[in-house]
Amino acid sequence: MSDVQPVDVERALTRIRARVHHTPVVTCAGLDALTSARLHFKCENLQKTGSFKIRGACNAVFSLDGRDAARGVAAHSSGNHAAALAQAAAWRGIRATVVVPDTASRVKRAAAERYGASIVPCGAGQTAREQALDDLVSRTGAVVVHPHDDPDVIAGQGTAVLELCEQVEGLDAVLAPVGGGGLLSGSALAARYCSGRISVIGVEPERVDDAARSVRTGVRQPPTDADSIADGLLTSLGELPFRIIRSEVEDIVTVSEDDIVRAMRLIWECTKLIVEPSSAVPLASLTSGALDLRGRAVGIVLSGGNVDLDNLPW
Repeated sequence: MSDVQPVDVERALTRIRARVHHTPVVTCAGLDALTSARLHFKCENLQKTGSFKIRGACNAVFSLDGRDAARGVAAHSSGNHAAALAQAAAWRGIRATVVVPDTASRVKRAAAERYGASIVPCGAGQTAREQALDDLVSRTGAVVVHPHDDPDVIAGQGTAVLELCEQVEGLDAVLAPVGGGGLLSGSALAARYCSGRISVIGVEPERVDDAARSVRTGVRQPPTDADSIADGLLTSLGELPFRIIRSEVEDIVTVSEDDIVRAMRLIWECTKLIVEPSSAVPLASLTSGALDLRGRAVGIVLSGGNVDLDNLPW
């Protein structure tokens, strides 16, 4: 598997710029006062398909040569990558098939189908996902676009922070949630491309802390297979993202389920933005005291807004 360089993020932005939203950056005086920091929220919850995932999917799909594209694309996903891959494939006029676990959010599965994906259900857990995807590819010959362990996907995800650095001068730190690691590793590469002085920190739920354990031990750790309200972060840390995170990310901190719910509600109430639980994980690190960035200019990636309005955590 090839490595990804900071310049690949800039190339990805050139490739996808005309197809994805240049999402706004929002500030909130109330949350600044609460955290004693200057917060800048990159609103990927307002992105096409409702999350940052369209950036990586679009970059990967439009990087394929004609022969590979004609085979169609496939992936496993709990939801947001499924919708993103379906939309990117539709833009290119090719087929997208996605393996989706039975436990996936109803809203996210419906979105993937709405964007044109063919859905193949599977059991819960990483092993079930991967086996179902292997079976699918052996039957169809589709090209796998992995949700995070793919150089083009990582470069595409990093374009959110590349834009953020263009929109906000003088950032001291960038916070991003981490599940599979595509967003965090891409964000770190983008931050280095823009400035060597920006600290990049990942945040994940305590219940699914394989990224934090991996960084601490220096060896990629297995997932806990526990559940979390932050359903978008349940996938295990990828091999390529881990290599990038080890060299480019300053730290990974964890937050409790209650911390995530409180932060999610704060974002809804204070910024009037609808975000899903995974998006609230970075802010939770500041409001819970897990991370102290007082007095610093902080970019926070609001990773997505695909939330089940009939099943809110409060």
